[in-house]
Amino acid sequence: MEELKQRRQKREGRHRDTWDPFQLNPIGAEKEKKRTCFRILQNLVAVIVALLVLVSGVVSKGSLLVLTTLSSPKSLRNKVDQQLYTLLLMCVLVMPNFLMFLKSMWKCVFKSYVSPKPKILGIMCGIESLVAVGTAVLVLIVMPKLDILTNLCIPGGICILSSLLQIAFRLQTRNWMIIYPICSLILVLSGYTLLGIDYYVRQSTHTIGQIDDCYVYVGFAIFASVLVSLNWWENPFQASTNIQEMLKELDSFRDSVYLFTSLLRIVVTLGVYFLYFCLIADNPIDWDAYTKASKGTVEIGVGLFFLQAFCSAACHWFGVVACKIHAVRYGFALPVSLIGPVTLILGIILFLTQAEHLVHPPAVATTMAMITSSDNYTQTISSPFWPFCYELENIKDVNTTPVVILEISYSICRTSLNNPYAMWPFSMLALEGVCMWLGLIACTYYVWKIKVQRIERTSQLFVRRLYESAFIDLSMLLNTKMKVIRTANKESSDIEVENCVIYLCATMWHETYDEMLKILTSMFRLDRYRGDPKEEHKDVFDFECHIYVDDAFMMDKDKETGIEKKLVNSYVSDLISVVMEVYRVFTNKEPDEVSIIETPYGGRLVFVMPEGNMLYFHLKDKALIRNKKRWSQIMYLYYLLGWKGYYVKNPQKITRQNNPCRASLISLDSETYLLPTHDNDSKRKHISDDNTYIMALDGDTDFQPGALILLVDRLRMYDTVGAACGRIHPTGMGPMVWYQKFEYAVGHWLQKTAEHVFGSVLCSPGCFSLFRGSALMDDNVLKRYTTKATRASEYVQYDQGEDRWLCTLLLQQGWRVEYNAASDAYTNSPQEFKEFYNQRRRWGPSTLANTLDLLHSGRETVKRNTSISMLYILYQIFTVASSILGPASVTLMIAGAFQFVFKLSGTLSIIIAVIPPTIYMIICFLAKPNFQIMIAAVLSVIYAFLMTASFFSIIGDMVIQQTFITPTGLFLVSGAIMYVVTAILHPQESTLIIYGLMYFICIPSGYLLLTIYSLVNMHIVSWGTRETSKGKEQKKQVGVVCNRDCKMCCWDVKIQVTQETENLLLQQMQQAVNPTQAAKPEPIEPPAQSAIEEPSLLEANKHILDYDQEMSHKKDKSKENLNKDNKEKDTDSERSGSSKSIEKKVDHFNDDTDYTDDEDDDDDDYDSDYNNLEPKEVVPESDWVEPVKREFLKKLTYANLKRNLQEQIRYTLRNKNQEDLCEELVSILTDTLNDELRDKVGPEDVLTETQLEELQYALNEAARRIVKSNRIENGAQRLERRVKRGIERTLVAPQVEKLSEDETDFWNKLLERYLKPIQDDKAHLDEVTRELKSLRNKAVFLYFIINVLWVVATFILQAIGGDVLSIEIPKYYPNNTLAPDPMRVEPLSLMFLLSFALLLIVQFLAMLYHRVYTLIHVVSYRGTEKNYKQKDEEDEDDGFVLGNEMQSTLVITGDDL
Repeated sequence: MEELKQRRQKREGRHRDTWDPFQLNPIGAEKEKKRTCFRILQNLVAVIVALLVLVSGVVSKGSLLVLTTLSSPKSLRNKVDQQLYTLLLMCVLVMPNFLMFLKSMWKCVFKSYVSPKPKILGIMCGIESLVAVGTAVLVLIVMPKLDILTNLCIPGGICILSSLLQIAFRLQTRNWMIIYPICSLILVLSGYTLLGIDYYVRQSTHTIGQIDDCYVYVGFAIFASVLVSLNWWENPFQASTNIQEMLKELDSFRDSVYLFTSLLRIVVTLGVYFLYFCLIADNPIDWDAYTKASKGTVEIGVGLFFLQAFCSAACHWFGVVACKIHAVRYGFALPVSLIGPVTLILGIILFLTQAEHLVHPPAVATTMAMITSSDNYTQTISSPFWPFCYELENIKDVNTTPVVILEISYSICRTSLNNPYAMWPFSMLALEGVCMWLGLIACTYYVWKIKVQRIERTSQLFVRRLYESAFIDLSMLLNTKMKVIRTANKESSDIEVENCVIYLCATMWHETYDEMLKILTSMFRLDRYRGDPKEEHKDVFDFECHIYVDDAFMMDKDKETGIEKKLVNSYVSDLISVVMEVYRVFTNKEPDEVSIIETPYGGRLVFVMPEGNMLYFHLKDKALIRNKKRWSQIMYLYYLLGWKGYYVKNPQKITRQNNPCRASLISLDSETYLLPTHDNDSKRKHISDDNTYIMALDGDTDFQPGALILLVDRLRMYDTVGAACGRIHPTGMGPMVWYQKFEYAVGHWLQKTAEHVFGSVLCSPGCFSLFRGSALMDDNVLKRYTTKATRASEYVQYDQGEDRWLCTLLLQQGWRVEYNAASDAYTNSPQEFKEFYNQRRRWGPSTLANTLDLLHSGRETVKRNTSISMLYILYQIFTVASSILGPASVTLMIAGAFQFVFKLSGTLSIIIAVIPPTIYMIICFLAKPNFQIMIAAVLSVIYAFLMTASFFSIIGDMVIQQTFITPTGLFLVSGAIMYVVTAILHPQESTLIIYGLMYFICIPSGYLLLTIYSLVNMHIVSWGTRETSKGKEQKKQVGVVCNRDCKMCCWDVKIQVTQETENLLLQQMQQAVNPTQAAKPEPIEPPAQSAIEEPSLLEANKHILDYDQEMSHKKDKSKENLNKDNKEKDTDSERSGSSKSIEKKVDHFNDDTDYTDDEDDDDDDYDSDYNNLEPKEVVPESDWVEPVKREFLKKLTYANLKRNLQEQIRYTLRNKNQEDLCEELVSILTDTLNDELRDKVGPEDVLTETQLEELQYALNEAARRIVKSNRIENGAQRLERRVKRGIERTLVAPQVEKLSEDETDFWNKLLERYLKPIQDDKAHLDEVTRELKSLRNKAVFLYFIINVLWVVATFILQAIGGDVLSIEIPKYYPNNTLAPDPMRVEPLSLMFLLSFALLLIVQFLAMLYHRVYTLIHVVSYRGTEKNYKQKDEEDEDDGFVLGNEMQSTLVITGDDL
């Protein structure tokens, strides 16, 4: 309702100024809001993860304590059981090291292996050996000798070394924080002291179940704890400045080090186990005893082992997840810290509630009677637990006794809780546990203050990849990095931020108005996301938008002179209309600054977006530069990465310009200031090529800012990622779009996720992909990408699928390509059958060619690319083989449909199924493409009916057979279940499953007919899409009434009748009928201007011509108006010929600072008129410039000026808490504008320069009076300057500028070297055509032979009969009864079915893995997502603050001038 009111108010405001207040408001132009469902999801996921961390940690710790209790020599189990439990306890220690060994082995074998340095490897092996010894001694030898409560408390002392190193290295950010490690050290030492006192009291009071030499084992426990604490020695060293070089080297070959150390730890653990229990222990290992263990003992032991191993790994993994979703404090630190206390509480509760069921009250009463009737010694017993504990030994052999509860109870009875004389000694044990727990919390205090980035790597969160299953809670806390070096999002003031720059590059080729609207709306959304100063966000980046328009010009013959002129075509006219419309939607006014520049490749239009970011339209003339998408990509890659990178690294000497074109005024943080021409480029000086990103877009892509940020996260965090793509959603209406929706969904859900998980994505689509600059600039990438296709295979691989070829080049150089399923983009898809077939005719052969190229260089690629292994190469070979066998598989499926529907025999069904594709292939060789597509459409409809009938026949067959366990039934049911589950796991896309039936019935068309069409027409290398608009790219025919091509016998006659010819004939006929009346030409009246009708680009506007003439006569007058301030500014101005319309002057970087009285006086006289500069030199203009300029001059009409002025004033004062003054200024200035222009100009007339000067003077005076009358105490002069600059921006006119000499020279050389239009002679074209047809014939023959062999093999097996060659599979009915007749399946069909099922299962598992990490990324992004909210008043800074603060080293001196 509020949105309706706001739109109504805006519309009423526009209606007061014009009779055409209506405007387009594209979907998505409104500000993004945090969706409630995502907020709930984020909190819900954080709570669930926290609970999982706590539960898995408690189960892990509890199961370990139970195992140590069961293996204790003082337990109630027999020696055989104790020996088995000890072996399983040793396996618990080995399991994490074994998993680490497998992971390191995988990375070293299939990723990359870097040989470790012997010195570092020796140090690591020594430390790991000591840790393994300490762990084995503590867990296998000491803990079984102690009771369960002591075992719960004593591991807390392993933080002692970390506390000492924190004190020694002074790692605290503040001096007073050193109290934390000091307190931790004191508490741990106190805990050890209390441990010794506790055991002294036990010995002196003769508490039952105590071991001999308990002090020795307590000493061993302390010593082993110190050895275990060496495990996390890297953490304090990594946080300090010591041995940094060694740790950096260690990171480079950590996988190979872990390969050796994990194996070493396994060996050491086994050595300690066998050494002690074979040679030292009182009861050595009896190898025959393992076979004597009871079934119950084995079940308990193995169950506890797997429970402990699984929960330890789960606790570690969920802890990592909690950190990555920004729930460090409440999802990680809190639950991990509570694992120990919660385990203790649950153990006590279990003891108190279950122990009474072990010993019945009569037995306890009998025991008490025996005690009281005995000697006087026993009568002094005062412990209420003593009779209960005394009775436990009598029930150890009772079969109904729960073993675990019994052993836990008996172990607790060995503590001071069962002291026969007093209860107070138990308080020492309790105090010991409190000291150890508080010591751990104090030692790991930094965990509660950790700030993580949006997407965090595990290696940046934890020092070691290994967790200790015996001490899961302590290992996770101590393993958390004390200090993580940040490279991306700024989370706190002490974190250094590394900025990045993103170039959004969209290529256009005959886009429609609506498609242009999508891409420009997306760019303006990003401008609002990034640049709005009153809105907060944590993403640090700069960006520019570049749109490259292919075929932007046309030739038009002037009616009067007959001279041909080069003008922009209708597509560019639409693009100009769209950008003005989108600008009005986002700002309710016209573009403030527009520059028109002639370039060697055509032309350029430069816009300043509402928040100060830049938008460029590059208009390509196909007569000057090569057409098509690949060459546009080469054009912007060389310009943005090559030229701009070179320019900022080699700053040119700034020559003095007699006249800058204008002072370019950009508004940021409500300050209007002068920005330098090369300001965006100068930032590149501080940004490496690794942090320079290219966002490749199509001209119809629609995306949200969050989608781009998610891709940026991937490249920021992983240095080896060269490109990242998002989830592409096809848009449109009709059956073809429905088919593509499900096809795209399946391709992204299963295929792309499998590529991402098992290796690397093979194709990052050019409609929405982010590329790393350094990856594109790598050897054999961009340079090879410029290769001109000369051979037939190159035409297919290079020009038919340029996006896939570019990714192939990146993969071959060792870069990784990733897929982010949460980054959504929407692009138009072919809605017509013909357009769809032509698109896939390009994609199919190109995909196959690039995949085969990658497989051909597989060994070299595996050596270079750590993401690609030989297993992944084998996976791709399997997928390629499946695609090659696709036509035969579909043919056999159609044969099965004939068999089901028409009850034909198998051999006859195959013969009938083969006939249509064979005939269609012959047609494709003989007929023209359009006829081929028409036949394919007819066959597709027929096949769709057949597949529908087959679908229901399969269902009917399952009903008749009373089971779905048939080959077809299993395939259909399992496939349906898998796709439904996959859709459910994609909740935002789950409705796409509806289109699955459409996809199913179109399988013959998509995998059989389309394959035949694309292969047979491989020699056609035209684009194939958007060809319906071809007429617009031809020379425009003006006044053509009739245009016909007639063929008569051997003559081709072209008949054309123009309007002039028709008028001449009419005049002659009129003179013949009425010779007395002379034919007088009708006067040509200038067309009336209106807001809704856009004048033709060819009409001459007399008013504009007068305006241009008047501009040239105003030079002297403008020169006289120059004041001293402007002259000083001219000395600092940059050269006017830069490609961007942006000028910054250092004096205005802090325009809101206080000035002296003299400066204020000067500023009062400062009326920065847009023409108060030195007279600019005349820039020669081409024919196309004037009509384009005329379009942008509409902002200077009377009607538009009122709206622009009002919105400009509101925008300028939007953060100054001056609402009343703002509305007063709007009202008074609007009245002033009306008074100045009323009765002088019409509502649609463009103001002349004189009128603009007079109007600006009147508005400045009115603004000065209003500000002065409001008696503003502070900042009145700054406020007045703001208003004056807002007025100036409103009245600035579009400028025609000249490209700098350096850039002109760059473009000329680039065109000459790489982008010169291709003009091949006829002989070369004929040779290429012959080679393409030859390549086509070879590919078709290969496909044909392979598929025929497959079909013939199946046919022969069918003909021989199922009794001779078949595999019998038992058949079961739904009631689980065995059918008398088994199912018979041909071996070939079964092999293919199983292979295809295996492929789907592998992809499904990859999808599950990818879904989890996508959820982590989405939740973490939503937690740091930009929140569109107003800044608080106290947070507002009246000064000028850059959103991405950078130090500029550019200093302009007199020598530079």
